[in-house]
Amino acid sequence: MHPLAQFNFCPKCGSNRFEENNIKSKKCGNCGFIYYFNSSAATVAVILNQENELLVSTRAFEPAKGTLDLPGGFVDMGESLEDAVVREVKEETNLDVEELQYLFSEPNLYMYSGFQVETADAFFLCKVNNTRQLKAEDDVAKLEFIKIKDLDPSKFGLSSIRKGIVKAIEEGILNK
Repeated sequence: MHPLAQFNFCPKCGSNRFEENNIKSKKCGNCGFIYYFNSSAATVAVILNQENELLVSTRAFEPAKGTLDLPGGFVDMGESLEDAVVREVKEETNLDVEELQYLFSEPNLYMYSGFQVETADAFFLCKVNNTRQLKAEDDVAKLEFIKIKDLDPSKFGLSSIRKGIVKAIEEGILNK
């Protein structure tokens, strides 16, 4: 089912004359408002320790509960991608990002409360100077550093993260 099929009423005037306009929008037959269903922005943190091991989390909740993931999450309204990745790393790992560098992005489909959210996931290389305060928090069940040579992309539950791990290895961002 297309995500727009779940929207039956105009968010501006409440009319039930909210009809398909094209593949990515609906238009209100009452007030003329056009709603475009765009991707939500999300961030992903690639954090390496001194031994060149990748910080990996285990998801505590659905979607993909119990699978591997990387720290990150949705960008809040009024927040930059950079601010979002710093906030998400702090919320999920208790680590402070000292430096960051944009790497690349990947599209994703994220099932949230039975609703499919299309996201654009921005990957950042994040430098942290102190990992002694590392602690799994928020929606993370466990955190661990994994040797790059031991990474198995199939163990990551979200497609964008799997693709991102493969891309980071192929592009030499994660050196074996």
